[in-house]
Amino acid sequence: MRKKTYATAALFAAAALTLSACGSGDDGNKPIADVSAEAGSGRAATVLDQPFEKPDLVLTDTHGKKYDFLAETKGRPTLVYFGYTHCPDVCPTTMSNLAVAKKQLPEAERDKLRVVFVTTDPGRDTPAALGKWLKGIDPAFIGLTGDFATVQAGARILHITIEPTTKDKNGKLVSVHGTQVIAFSPKTDAGYVLYSEAATVDDYTKDLPKLIKGENP
Repeated sequence: MRKKTYATAALFAAAALTLSACGSGDDGNKPIADVSAEAGSGRAATVLDQPFEKPDLVLTDTHGKKYDFLAETKGRPTLVYFGYTHCPDVCPTTMSNLAVAKKQLPEAERDKLRVVFVTTDPGRDTPAALGKWLKGIDPAFIGLTGDFATVQAGARILHITIEPTTKDKNGKLVSVHGTQVIAFSPKTDAGYVLYSEAATVDDYTKDLPKLIKGENP
């Protein structure tokens, strides 16, 4: 289960970013953030007029150790995504796209980059489960889990909507979540670029060298 992210161009090049539930029959639109985008540009990246504050999150990594998100990513180019390992489509696709694009970077730049996957389904995504899932994508990716309230509060700072895992009408457990990837600048530690689920490997391959330097894509 997921919530799709759309950036829609509007008058004066303003765009309203919304999330809508898919696949459950509970479709709806919720305003999420005001962003700046060139009308009709078709760009995968949206540079935010007002960058997001980096969440002060202390969660648990795939080794079962505490991970202080602020401290561990300070001064480093960081990409953050909220999702879950049982997601059938957008989560594995997004993370795989990032992994493939990352491989195109020189080793020194790969070492600087932090890609953080925060689970929206902590009941099932234990540290071991997260570690096993991410190992098949990129072992260097950081997986974080913790109590849902803490995760939700961190996502809210980034204007990402996530909801507790529930059962659908068929009894299947689903986790509804926003699908944005947020890029944090190594210069300011602020989340200044947003990607929707439509971003491709080519988009990330083109943009990562700039994001690593804290530049606009």
